[in-house]
Amino acid sequence: MEIQTSPTKITRLGKKTLINNNILILEIDKKGLLTKNTFLNKEDMNKLKFTQDTTQKSYSKDKFMYEFLYSLRQKINDPLGKKKIK
Repeated sequence: MEIQTSPTKITRLGKKTLINNNILILEIDKKGLLTKNTFLNKEDMNKLKFTQDTTQKSYSKDKFMYEFLYSLRQKINDPLGKKKIK
C-alpha cells in the first residue's frame, strides 16, 4: 500500500488532497509460491464495486463455544457465585 497526500490551500481549511493511492495485491498458493500479482492505482480503485451483502453470525446458544464463553463471563463477573440470578 502506498498513500501520498499533500496539504491544500487555506481556503479548504487545511484538508489534504490525495496524490497517489497505489495497492499491490499478491496472491500466494499453499506452497508459498506467487501465483498472481495485481497493481491498482487511484483510477482503478474508483472503478471497483463493493457488495452490499452482510455476513450472518455463525454461532448459536446451543454450541459449545457460546456456552463456554457465557460461563467464563459469569465467573469473571461473579467469582464467588454470591450474586443472585434474576
